[in-house]
Order: sequence, then structure tokens, then C-alpha cells
Amino acid sequence: MFFLFGFGTKERDLGPGEVRTCPNCGNTTPWRRVRVATQFTVFFVPLARWGRRTLEVCGICGATVQV
Repeated sequence: MFFLFGFGTKERDLGPGEVRTCPNCGNTTPWRRVRVATQFTVFFVPLARWGRRTLEVCGICGATVQV
């Protein structure tokens, strides 16, 4: 019997975030808001998700800040 399963991270775009100054690169830009969750899949169907977090991501360097 053959089972195709896996663990991965699901990222969902929630739209624009706040205008922030990045602590990593020092640029002031609008950040992107995303929701990140770890998931378990079987045959590419997600069965369980956990560890959901809402983050804002710098559009220039990719640094993240938890909201």
C-alpha cells in the first residue's frame, strides 16, 4: 500500500499591513500581512493545522514581526 503524506507550512496573504521601519534593513515601507500555519497532509489534502500565527513581512528584505 502506498501513502503520500507530508508536513509543511501554509502561508495565506491577508493584504497590506502597517507602514513600518524595518529593524533589519532600516527602510520605511508598507508591510504585507500573512497568516502562517503548519499542516499535515495526506494525498495533498490537509488533515490538521496547528501553530497559526499572524505576521507582517518586510517587502524589501523579508524580515517578519509577529502581530
